[in-house]
Amino acid sequence: MKKLGLVPRLLIGIIIGIIIGMIFPTWMSRLIYTFTHIFGEFLNYIVPFVILAFIIPGIAELGDKAGKLLGSTVLIAYGSTITAGTIAYLIASRIVPAIVKSASVANPEEGGLEPYLKLEIPPLLGVMTALVTAFIIGLGINYIRSQKNLQNLYGFMNEFREIIVLVIEKVIIPFLPFHIAGVFANMAHSGTAFQTLSVFGRVFALIIAMHLGYLVLLFSIAGGFSGKNPFTSLKNMIPAYTTAIGTMSSAATIPVTLKSAKKNNISERVADFVIPLGATVHLAGSTITLTTCAIAVVLIQGGTPVFGHFFHFIVLLGVTMIAAPGVPGGAVMAALGLLTSILGFGEGATALMIGLYLAQDSFGTACNVTGDGAIAIIVDSLRKKSREGVNAA
Repeated sequence: MKKLGLVPRLLIGIIIGIIIGMIFPTWMSRLIYTFTHIFGEFLNYIVPFVILAFIIPGIAELGDKAGKLLGSTVLIAYGSTITAGTIAYLIASRIVPAIVKSASVANPEEGGLEPYLKLEIPPLLGVMTALVTAFIIGLGINYIRSQKNLQNLYGFMNEFREIIVLVIEKVIIPFLPFHIAGVFANMAHSGTAFQTLSVFGRVFALIIAMHLGYLVLLFSIAGGFSGKNPFTSLKNMIPAYTTAIGTMSSAATIPVTLKSAKKNNISERVADFVIPLGATVHLAGSTITLTTCAIAVVLIQGGTPVFGHFFHFIVLLGVTMIAAPGVPGGAVMAALGLLTSILGFGEGATALMIGLYLAQDSFGTACNVTGDGAIAIIVDSLRKKSREGVNAA
């Protein structure tokens, strides 16, 4: 019998949580909510390690690809990620309030259930401390490898990343449905579960519309640089889009993304360089999703999505998620620290964010990898124009 995927298991967890919260005795809801509380503490503990494990190897690996091609690709990809998040904020902050207001959804932090056991697991590092440490060590490894050809620390960090990926794949992902079940048991106990699902059904529709709209914008910009028809270029990337929906991983989709990008007459050298790098550093779709879902959760909690806070969140998000796309759900795991430290999310809000993000992770990934094709077109066009300028001189 084929094993159920993560999204079906999350849906089952939501359904079971609602049934327990509505029908079963309160002690059972408290029992499952106790697991949610402890698991939430574990997530807070592991977040700094996720940041270190994803960012350090991601920065260290860039040293092997030094040059103008690297600089232009990273700059364009990061600019695209920040632009996507900012556009998502500008649109969602105007549309989502009406969606949330119409449903009268309660704060996920105020469901009424108390865990039987309260356990605190303080993280060893704060989120910003982990982020700064990751940059220092990552850049240091980069320098040491290029100057002295030492591989020991680089190898250690890669092995450390493998351990954290193992924790995500073997511990966090399998237990997430139970975690989400506890959140929805809490909501069902307070009578707000169905309103929450109704809100996020409409929010998901908005997110997917923004993904598609941003891809049209990005390929139109690429067409302006290259003279290529943006819709033809976008059509050539459809196999990558559909494959990413199935794999939920930018890294796993690289072979198909490469093949699709080359249909747009991009030089092989640029495609072979930009597409794998884009799978690590270009996260426009994930940023659109996280920003929009975060706005919805802030509104549900009775807060106001302030642009300054969200822009701070978006700018750091584009860095924090480096190398996370290799792991299904890795982007939201890397974002947890920013959700708590910048946006002030508690256990209930972060659990809701995880469930919401993972429910549509495949569409965010599809937007990411399809956008890599546009980044490759822009980089290839800039490289050709640069060569023409040198030859003309």
